[in-house]
Parts: sequence; C-alpha cells; structure tokens
Amino acid sequence: MTDTKERILDTAERLFAKQGYAATSLRGIIAEAGVNLAAVHYHFHSKEALLEAVILRRSVPANRERLALLDRFEKEGEGNPPSLEKVIEAFVAPTLQMSRDPQSGGIVFMKLLGRLHAEGVLLPRILTSQFGDVLERFGPALRAALPDLPPEDLSWRLNLAIGALAQTLRGGSKDLETISNLPLSVSPASDSENVLERLVAFLSAGFRAPVPTHAVQQAHVAVQER
Repeated sequence: MTDTKERILDTAERLFAKQGYAATSLRGIIAEAGVNLAAVHYHFHSKEALLEAVILRRSVPANRERLALLDRFEKEGEGNPPSLEKVIEAFVAPTLQMSRDPQSGGIVFMKLLGRLHAEGVLLPRILTSQFGDVLERFGPALRAALPDLPPEDLSWRLNLAIGALAQTLRGGSKDLETISNLPLSVSPASDSENVLERLVAFLSAGFRAPVPTHAVQQAHVAVQER
C-alpha cells in the first residue's frame, strides 16, 4: 500500500470516528491528509468507497480471527456445538483485542464502528455485502447454541447484542464514569480481557432470557398454521 493511500485511510478513519460520516467531507480529509482530490479519486473514487476501504482494512483481519476462533472452539467440542459463551467470545474478542495496541489504530477504529452503528449510515450494507462468510458461520452457530429460541427472537437478540457491542466500542470507560459518577482507572487498551468477560456474561444472559409470552404465543400459532 502506498504512503499516500495509507495517509488518506488513516486521516479518514480518524475524522469519521471523531465527526461522523455525514459531517466529514472529502475536502476536510484532503486538507488534513495533505493530498489533492485527484489522489482520493484515484485510490477510492468516492467518499462511500473510502469509508468501505477504511472498514475493510481493519475488519478483514479481525474476521479471519473470528472464523479461526470459531473453528478452534468447534474442534474442541469434538462433535458438540460450542457453547453460547464461546460463540459470543469468538465474535467479539477480535474487535476488543484491537484496542490492546494503541499504535495499531484499533482504538480509533472501535470508536468509528460504534459511531457508524449509532448513525445507522452505510454500515449495515457494508457488513452484509462484505462479511457474508462470517454471517453464514455465526448464524448457525448461534442457532445450535440456542436450539429452542424462536428465529424471530434470535434476530432481535442479535440486533440488541450488536448494539451493546457498538456502545462498548464507542463509549469505553468514560461512559462508565459518567453513569456511576466514580473515577475509573479502566481503559479499553489496558483492560480488554476484563471488558470481554463482562460483555460475554452480559450478552449470554440476554440471549438466554425467557422468551416473552407474546412471542411464545405467536410461535405456537405459526406452528399450528403449518
């Protein structure tokens, strides 16, 4: 990757994370990166394509690690599906581990993902189009870990889980200090294992929560109508 392209990606990632996608202009990225418009169009063609390149640069290696972890947990089960906790760990751990090395840009990228999720701009389309292999593997793994959970409730809980992960990525310890009114010495970079344990415990409990009565009735009616 050329120095110019890398500089554009670094700058765009930082500004998107700080200002949001909509509020960040190509003109601002160009000025900050010290390049001209022709260089941006040559490497990325558009602002949307630039955002996609920013996400893929970090997410492709993380997704490889997700799949490798899930493969490992499946092999360790010796024919039995991984536990819900292991499936969740395989999905969230690589993202959290990015924050361990401040020089890698992982902290900025985590904030970017959280911000994009909150804005609801482009991220769902990019994830769906680029990360099909990951979604195809983790969907069945979750269903195997929760065989009695109706599909609609699994979808709801997965959506809520992604929201919790996004908040964790975006907020870090500063939000905890605001909520608790207590000074905390925790930082995502130094305490990612602690965060991982808490997040896996929280999400696992949410996925295992009793199905609401209305949802049970709906599922029963659907079975009768088949």
